[in-house]
Amino acid sequence: MLEAFAGLSTPLVADACVRCGVPVRAAPAGIRAVVSGQRVAGRVRPARHYGSVDVFLEALGRAEAGDVLVIDNGGRADEACVGDLVVLEAQAAGVAGLVVWGLHRDTPELAAIGLPVFSYGSCPAGPGRLDEREPGALATARFGAHLASSGDIVFADDDGVVFVPAGQAGPVLAAARRIGEVERDQARRIREGQTLRQQTAFDDYLAQRAADPSRTFRQHLRRTGGAIEE
Repeated sequence: MLEAFAGLSTPLVADACVRCGVPVRAAPAGIRAVVSGQRVAGRVRPARHYGSVDVFLEALGRAEAGDVLVIDNGGRADEACVGDLVVLEAQAAGVAGLVVWGLHRDTPELAAIGLPVFSYGSCPAGPGRLDEREPGALATARFGAHLASSGDIVFADDDGVVFVPAGQAGPVLAAARRIGEVERDQARRIREGQTLRQQTAFDDYLAQRAADPSRTFRQHLRRTGGAIEE
């Protein structure tokens, strides 16, 4: 899956979801890789954290090579839920990386290990709680407003994290590649002196909108073949 994601980005995947009619499920803003520039893509291996690492060990025991451990720690800002030992264990299990709705610790060690870890930042304190585990602890992981399960593929890079149903990942990635090709060509032409306004016949759009105020730029782009916004 990471190979299929090569040359693409989470913004392109999100745009492709819109193009394909797939609901956009993006992680809340602010998630970052511990090591800038890292990328990950793979099937979701969900785990909800309740204060103990046992749920991670159980999830990793079920993981297949290339899975991504997606951890639901409720977006808590008062504790780190993963550190070097969990990440080393994940690496030994063959997972492709970790995506955490919460915080991490042991930042230098995680950077040295090299396995991609995405979180909302670091915190020296580990959990001091032990909450009651729910029956679906290994079935789904909440990430902001969205639920992720093993039926999803997760994509993560410097722009953030996007979840896509596994059955729709192929068409979404194909659409993302087409959008990326159009946008790269548009960027090339801007550098060569042809503005985006010229490429999208923006003056024509303004004239059409003046005659018909209901006319939208997205409608205009469908006619011109522009990839931006749609």
